[in-house]
Amino acid sequence: MRRLAALLLALGLGFGVHGPALAHRGHASLAVVEIDARSGAVTVTHRLLAHDVEPALVDIAPDAQPSLDDPEAVKALVAYVGQRFRIEGVRLAPAGQQLAGDTVTLRFIGRLKGKPAQLLISGALFGETWDDHLTQVNIRRAGITRSLTFAAGDAPKPVALPQP
Repeated sequence: MRRLAALLLALGLGFGVHGPALAHRGHASLAVVEIDARSGAVTVTHRLLAHDVEPALVDIAPDAQPSLDDPEAVKALVAYVGQRFRIEGVRLAPAGQQLAGDTVTLRFIGRLKGKPAQLLISGALFGETWDDHLTQVNIRRAGITRSLTFAAGDAPKPVALPQP
């Protein structure tokens, strides 16, 4: 048993040695775009992790405290996400936020014009702070979901929409 423990430790697999250091290796967020097929109403819900957002507040809101407890920092975060996450041809307006534990949820609403066959989405977030940040975007319309993934610095990407 001691040999096995020594071997695991030597390989870097000891629970106390590397576990916490490897627990959070990347930075990610999720955006869900819900499109009402009849009305064209769009709701975008961003789910962010506070332990990724708070360090980014240094870059996003340099004059505020880098804390989600600071209303000015939250206001700057909402503005930042609203500027960085865009759907071409859709004006998205903030529609609320919720801070619960380590989860930050931001909602935006808008409306599609007509029934486009595709959307062009800009979804790269937090590249100023995290060069490894990924944003997964799920786009739902007429019961079908399409997904895109954005890395820091990615250009806008098109996504085909199912027709209602």
